[in-house]
Amino acid sequence: MRRIGVHTSIAGGLHLSLERARELGCNTVQIFSHNPRSWLLNDLSEKEIYLFKNLKLKYDIKPIYIHSSYLINIATTDLTLRIKSINMLLYEMKVADLLEADYVILHTGSTSSKDKKQARAFITDALNKVAEKNNWRTGLLIENTSGIKNDLTSNIRDIAKIMKGVKGNILKGICLDTCHAFASGYDIRTSSGINKLLKEIDDHLGFNTIKLIHLNDSKGKVNSKIDRHQHVGLGEIGIKGLSLLIKNYKLKDIPIILETPKKQPTDDSMNLMVVRNILNIDINRNSNK
Repeated sequence: MRRIGVHTSIAGGLHLSLERARELGCNTVQIFSHNPRSWLLNDLSEKEIYLFKNLKLKYDIKPIYIHSSYLINIATTDLTLRIKSINMLLYEMKVADLLEADYVILHTGSTSSKDKKQARAFITDALNKVAEKNNWRTGLLIENTSGIKNDLTSNIRDIAKIMKGVKGNILKGICLDTCHAFASGYDIRTSSGINKLLKEIDDHLGFNTIKLIHLNDSKGKVNSKIDRHQHVGLGEIGIKGLSLLIKNYKLKDIPIILETPKKQPTDDSMNLMVVRNILNIDINRNSNK
């Protein structure tokens, strides 16, 4: 069965994120390992690690994705911030390894410099520093961005330039965010637009590098550079485009995580139902509760 999940809260303990995922019928999940808007970090207890790993196996929830802190910026010209960001990413990787998570998802950050080549070099250098610290079990994924001013990963070819400079095996591929792709200029409302994006990925990265789809509709129009997620089918991409993308035979085995708005308690279940209907998945038939 297709692996489909949402980003769940870790309130009350990391393991409760898995309980919440299970209640929604998810078989994959994305979480934060800590408050993503704080530099404060805590060591995990052995009990926390045990509870998380036990529920992961019990509920067969995989892959496990950890979204890294929003504060990380390894593209910055500010050396102090870059060092703090590298240390934060090291923490994310350490926690992911302890929890036996599969992937850490990274936004590389933005630059104030006009020299984009230098900024990409900062990113590559930072990733190499993280890679050389340990033989990490968990893989790292770069997420494509919306093209907001001074970001460096909204274009597949630019992501490829960064990835080619990273040594070792830490960098496993990309997380393809549909809202970000659309906002950055990839018109994925039609089969031709989707095929154009997929060809670019295949030409510069290879299909095997796509390890996750963040399935989000977009409040902004194509090429708007606006990073604002919308419920599946209710945004500018629309149900047709998102359906064509996730049912594309080249992406049929790629896990899906929803990062859609959570303004009402039923929002996650509503969006999951839409996706399951698109894919003709009967959750009751496939449940292993």
